[in-house]
Amino acid sequence: MGPPERAHDVRNIDRSKPRPTRRGRKPARGARKRLPPDQREKLIAEAAVRFFAEHGFEGQTRALARRLGITQPLLYRYFPSKEALIERVYQEVFVGHWNPQWETLLEDRRVPLRERLLRFYRDYAAAILRYEWVRLFTFSGLKGLDLNARYLRLMRDRIFPRVVAEVRHAYGRPSPEQVPIGEAEIEIVWSLHAAIFYLGVRRWIYGLPIPEHLDQAVADKVAAFLDGAPAVMAPAGMPALAAGR
Repeated sequence: MGPPERAHDVRNIDRSKPRPTRRGRKPARGARKRLPPDQREKLIAEAAVRFFAEHGFEGQTRALARRLGITQPLLYRYFPSKEALIERVYQEVFVGHWNPQWETLLEDRRVPLRERLLRFYRDYAAAILRYEWVRLFTFSGLKGLDLNARYLRLMRDRIFPRVVAEVRHAYGRPSPEQVPIGEAEIEIVWSLHAAIFYLGVRRWIYGLPIPEHLDQAVADKVAAFLDGAPAVMAPAGMPALAAGR
């Protein structure tokens, strides 16, 4: 499906207004204004995000250069390969929307667990349920690139264990130091994340409507998670059973 609104036309960003020459004639059509290198690099990166979100990573840099109104060799002066450009897209879209405060928020036991999870997942949903984010994540998996795998490792290493540890603490279960986190516990956190991500898939991949009140939809999914998670958490006083899950 196409973008939610008309793609920003960057073809004219790089063009100066025609100015009379000394002989009173206008310069050749398509003359480009010289931009500082950092500004041009930023324009190319931003256009690449939108371009690959629309066309997938099969999209050709030649077509991207045409959209920008520049030559392909000029594009490669800033990004020496398509792989380098894709890496910049990853940094812009995935790393750029990662909030390091999420980890601190999840561990702040001065705040009730339900409120912490609501704050985190609402903020997380706002970060990922975007046209570019969802489509680039999906295209990466289909293309066999590692962009989505790298992001999911961040979640698996820095978010999922914290959620499990905090749910255990709230329900009086052993800490991860006492009983290692089991796969069933990680799996139940996966299910919550998948449910939230699927809202984006419905909207930006399938073109289907999603709940009008997104915050409430996220709150409902968090509530369902908290009601069901204790069933697979390490049982109090039964560390052997928990470790064997």
